[in-house]
Amino acid sequence: MKQKSKVAIIGIGNIGTIIAENLVKGSRQIIVADRKLEKAKKLAGQLGQIAQALEIPDAIKEADIIIFALWFDAIKELFNTYAAELQGKIIVDPSNPVAPDEKGGFKKILGENQSAGEVLSSLLPKHAKLAKALGTLSSASLSGAAFKKPAYVLFYATDDSDINLPIEELIRDNGFEPLGIGGINQSIRIEVFGDLHEFGALGKTVTLGEASAKLYSNQVS
Repeated sequence: MKQKSKVAIIGIGNIGTIIAENLVKGSRQIIVADRKLEKAKKLAGQLGQIAQALEIPDAIKEADIIIFALWFDAIKELFNTYAAELQGKIIVDPSNPVAPDEKGGFKKILGENQSAGEVLSSLLPKHAKLAKALGTLSSASLSGAAFKKPAYVLFYATDDSDINLPIEELIRDNGFEPLGIGGINQSIRIEVFGDLHEFGALGKTVTLGEASAKLYSNQVS
């Protein structure tokens, strides 16, 4: 049986914690890391022996797949800080380029036609490969809709088809059905306000049949 890629989750906030919990439920060994190591150690202790806590640079070095469960601007900062360690890694970006607005909601912090995925793609460390994934649902749905039957969909986008298999494996181990939508130029569709995001035109979790019908209805050129 082929050994699965090592996964590190950087950032133990709401989304990072849920992804870690889902992966452990899916029997996937993980590394968790945070700027506060004690926070990562506490979560690893709660998750059991299948989870290990490390400092951020050590977690990046150990893992093949790096999930940056952080705000968009924080990911850009870490791309620069750990450019050497990230060379040749598979990077997963679940971020959304938003910030709180004055009305208790969120507003986009990039141009109307810009996506976090495309911006991060332009900043990738040498030989690293990027997938936009794990960010198309609210935290409540990412937790509550995992491991259901029939499975709900998590969309992903990447310019590197050779990482489709590990990304799809990662999504399944999170308890969802993967569905690729194309290259990173399509990532705006699976970010907040996009037509394939729960907080966009999609408006809900969807099964594979429902998602397939939506996927090609509004393709970004």
